[in-house]
Amino acid sequence: MKAVLDHVGIAVQDVSAALSFYRDALGLEIEAPEEVSSQRVRAHFIPVGGSSLELLEATAPDSPIRSFLDKRGPGLHHITLRVDDIHAAVAHLKARGAKLVDEQPRPGAEGSLVAFIHPSAAHGVLVELKQSAVAADSGRMPARLDGPRLPATRSATWN
Repeated sequence: MKAVLDHVGIAVQDVSAALSFYRDALGLEIEAPEEVSSQRVRAHFIPVGGSSLELLEATAPDSPIRSFLDKRGPGLHHITLRVDDIHAAVAHLKARGAKLVDEQPRPGAEGSLVAFIHPSAAHGVLVELKQSAVAADSGRMPARLDGPRLPATRSATWN
């Protein structure tokens, strides 16, 4: 199964201060925020090269991001790997006994489908799989899990 780094999710306590740092101190452009109501979170994407940073702010007391912030404080929340066929990727992981947070893909930010891999399966890192909205809308299913080879500097492989 091949994947490309899509973004790195960062849980923030003070979104104004975080946006100021990334925008003013680092000079990065910040896209308009997006509400992910099912997760009670607001996502602020910051393009960086071919990937993005995603600043995550809780929008409700019962948000998973609020829970994360209360337990661990602000910082790295997850990494996201973009795949062409999320259903095949989840099946691939299940067949290999990987512990998953999401047994079935669900709607995510940017009109995508997402599924999370439990940190215990990924050596302490919460990993999100993401199928882009274009691929999700087309309903296409690649014939092979590994598909075409991606440049080594931007790919990750599970065996």
